Amino acid sequence: MGDSDHGSLADATTSGNESGRSDANASDESDEESGQDRLGGLRLWLLLRVNRWVFAGAILAIVFVALVAMSRAELTPFRRIVEQQDGIEFLFSAFIGAIITGTSIVVTINQLVLSQELGAVGKQRERMHESMQFRRDIEDTIDEDTSPPEPAAFLYELVDGVEKRATELEATMEDERDEELQAKISDYVDDAVGNARTVKDDLEESQFGSFDVIWNALNFNYSRKIYDARKIRADHTESLSDEANEKIDHVIETLQFFGPAREHFKTLYFQWELINLSRALLYIAIPALTVMAMMIMYVDGTALPGTTAGVDNLVWLTSAGFVVGIAPFVVFTVYILRIATVAKRTLAMGPFILRESQRDQDLG
Repeated sequence: MGDSDHGSLADATTSGNESGRSDANASDESDEESGQDRLGGLRLWLLLRVNRWVFAGAILAIVFVALVAMSRAELTPFRRIVEQQDGIEFLFSAFIGAIITGTSIVVTINQLVLSQELGAVGKQRERMHESMQFRRDIEDTIDEDTSPPEPAAFLYELVDGVEKRATELEATMEDERDEELQAKISDYVDDAVGNARTVKDDLEESQFGSFDVIWNALNFNYSRKIYDARKIRADHTESLSDEANEKIDHVIETLQFFGPAREHFKTLYFQWELINLSRALLYIAIPALTVMAMMIMYVDGTALPGTTAGVDNLVWLTSAGFVVGIAPFVVFTVYILRIATVAKRTLAMGPFILRESQRDQDLG
């Protein structure tokens, strides 16, 4: 399905601690990515990093265990309910319409979203021109003859350009007499270089289609870096030399390209995931409908008499059937959870920080 992200809780927490400087406007909880709050780290891992099929399977397993466990409570025996009220047909007939209708609606909506990529040749030519112009602008800024075509390699070169510009800025400060300004520039460069190197190391092994590219893009806090550079320049206008001012402009200019690049790749990833979601629902819908039909046609209160592990066999069977019935909805949910989480964490583009707590600290 193209969903090959096999991150672990330790990976998510370690990535947050090592980067230490990730995108402020791309953070939902300030302690999630810094690893300060284990609950936040677990939630981030579940929503973003864990494989979608593993996540869906875990949810379905929990539902199955809960249904079976309830049979051990001192409630009305399930077999008696089925015999007296024809519960099997009542329970599973509703799934037929829900699965057909839900799958059709989701696939239709996804196709409408993807249809925005269609257009006349003039529109496509304009998009091509803008894309090439954007590449040329970045190549001029980072002093590269040709930028890589792969998203991960492209972001790598862009982040590497930020690192080079930050290093050049630090070099111009060696002859400055303002010690406070030198200290601020040194801290700023350490932050930018450290964050850039961490992201670059992770991008080397990333492949578009997995979540890794977007994850690493989120871990580069370009918004905070733009703000800090502008704040340093505003606070020390009289102390900065013309050369230092020029280098700060270069840093900000390079950082400004990261926002549109990340948004573009995020859009492509969303479209990729919507295609995967449509395919997944189509693959699951027919087997689920088949199981629902078999449960209605061949299972009643007299089916599978006896118990297994102290639980009525009919409970095992209907619990499994129920899990199959809700599988399309669960798969839909886990995919949308990640898309919605990424969308929320990237609402603002540029030097905007949506949460007050993110302004006063560097986020991991």
